[in-house]
Amino acid sequence: MKTLLVLSPHPEMAEAVRTGLNPAAYHIIHRVSAEEAEPIVTHDLVHAVIVDSEFTEIQTVWLVEKLRRLNRQCPIIIYTGGMKSEWEEEVLLRGATQILSKPIRPRALEILLERSPQARPSSAPPVPPAETSIRPRSSDELRLPPPSLPVLRSFSSLLAHSLNAGAMLRQFLLQLREVISFNRAAIFLRSNPTENAPEDAPGKIRRLQARAALGIPPEVLENIGLSLESGIGRQIYHSGHILRCQAPEARADAEVQREFDTIGGQVAVPIFDRESLLGLAVFDTRITGEALTNPELELIFHLLEQVGLAVRNIWLHDQLVGNNELLASVLRELNGACVVVNSDLKVVHVNRLARRHFSAAAGRSGELTFADLPPELGGKIFQVLRTGSALATFRYEPKAAPGTVFSATVVPLQKAGTTQTAAALLILDDQTQGEQLRRLEVEAANLRLIKTMADRLAHEIGNAMVPLSTHQQLLAEKFRDAEFRASLEMALADGVKRVNRLINQMRFLARDGLVSREPIAVKPLIEEAYQEARKFQPIKATLKYESAIKSPAVNGDRSALKHALVEVLINALQANPTDPKIDVHLSATGNGSNLPHLQIEVRDNGKGFAAEAMRNASTPFYTTRNVGLGLGLAVTRKIVETHQGKLEIGPAGDTAAGVVRISLPLDSTAAPG
Repeated sequence: MKTLLVLSPHPEMAEAVRTGLNPAAYHIIHRVSAEEAEPIVTHDLVHAVIVDSEFTEIQTVWLVEKLRRLNRQCPIIIYTGGMKSEWEEEVLLRGATQILSKPIRPRALEILLERSPQARPSSAPPVPPAETSIRPRSSDELRLPPPSLPVLRSFSSLLAHSLNAGAMLRQFLLQLREVISFNRAAIFLRSNPTENAPEDAPGKIRRLQARAALGIPPEVLENIGLSLESGIGRQIYHSGHILRCQAPEARADAEVQREFDTIGGQVAVPIFDRESLLGLAVFDTRITGEALTNPELELIFHLLEQVGLAVRNIWLHDQLVGNNELLASVLRELNGACVVVNSDLKVVHVNRLARRHFSAAAGRSGELTFADLPPELGGKIFQVLRTGSALATFRYEPKAAPGTVFSATVVPLQKAGTTQTAAALLILDDQTQGEQLRRLEVEAANLRLIKTMADRLAHEIGNAMVPLSTHQQLLAEKFRDAEFRASLEMALADGVKRVNRLINQMRFLARDGLVSREPIAVKPLIEEAYQEARKFQPIKATLKYESAIKSPAVNGDRSALKHALVEVLINALQANPTDPKIDVHLSATGNGSNLPHLQIEVRDNGKGFAAEAMRNASTPFYTTRNVGLGLGLAVTRKIVETHQGKLEIGPAGDTAAGVVRISLPLDSTAAPG
């Protein structure tokens, strides 16, 4: 199947090409711009590019030039509505292969595609250069010392079993028997360390099990198990050399003699991998009854060393395969879609969820290719492969599935010990259900907030309306009574005061910015706020004012800052209703930045804030009193933060009294005293 790229600002062009060509022979990809097509064109993933000249004339020339820079071999076919000789010549000079007039004629296009030279796919192996001459080799170069050449020829068949240890060892014994003509033999190996569980690994590694044999009945091998702790295995493990059954150290060990007699062998040869002992091989005499000579045993030793290296490589290969299968299983079972793309933009792994999602989006059921990935994801993968840097997690909403939301991550995969990016891993985590749950939680939280607001507002407005309703009922009867009129006036003033405070709280909570900005002297502002707060708590109180700054001033909305201070001072007056005493201290602080800030500390003589109250005092509708909405300090916090300030609530040092600190940027005209 050939892959064609259609570059057009409109999808109708791609649909026309797709409709006219055989879908079994051509796979059509549509991209809007050269930037989106850059990854697949650069890496030879398409056989031809079809350009719609609906682009302006000069843009088409630039586009052809850019495509030719990206790929010098890929055919470029231009479709245009009208021919201009100068423009046609310029496009051909910039690298276009053919210019055709609209409309699309499928048969002509198909014949042109069959005749055009096609770009070699990136996966095709390079053609090796032909050898122009063969240098005759001297007889010294071809001469191998006998019997090395026959032995190498005989053992070359082992390469067919390079990944199967059992088959390779049996083939080795068969080939060695043709060279040495031994009567019987058996090979014992340690267990593959990568196959053992941690709890029994040491014991298994020390045991030697029969892996291949010739001339020994299978029932005998099933009941034989050598070990590095005793017998032949122990002797070879400690000495490291070939052991004959008639050697003095072998004759002195009864276990060695018993194992030689059971196997029917005369000599044991160690199997090394140039680093450690992997096992041993036991051989009998020749089929003529003669003992094996020392040169023959030396040859067997060196051949077994190569076998040991092959066994070690097989173990490492099995470990690598096992790790790859484990990783593939993990990726396959993940709840998210996973795609691995190598540096050649070839998809090397895709799990079930990714195949189902992207194949359905591309409208095809074959193997997933890089061209099938959406441009917004393909571009991210190409960027990671090119830069080698991971991208921050981003939000991906596929156009083919409206309402579906994915959290996408693209990370580079590097070769061990290098900084070279070998592949990129794309992980898509479906957040659709989570987004829906979060929206439901937000809606539920909003409903709870509305319910709380309704309860508190009904309670507060009801408290304000009770005395007014009572006086309304008695108005007609006692209007002429002077005492009643005075009581009515007091009730009206109190109700208006409470409602006005509620209106101000709601207004400042709803306001996100400053209505006005002006320099404000802080000391007069505190005095005005204190007098306003006294109206809500008309009892005898004491205010002590201290300032470490001469003429402190801030810049902001005067009415908003006054209301914030009123709420703080009302809270301080209510802390000790019988004998309230308030200390206000002003000082300069850096507030964690280089800009000077004014800190207004309001301290009362009440019982102080409890731990829960300190955490929640500035939370809307939180209150420890039976009256009020619990909005005072919440409004203060909103106003202070709107002025780039900070509100802190906590105990006043070691005392039980509470303290509220407001930090605001100082006006440029204010200076520390």
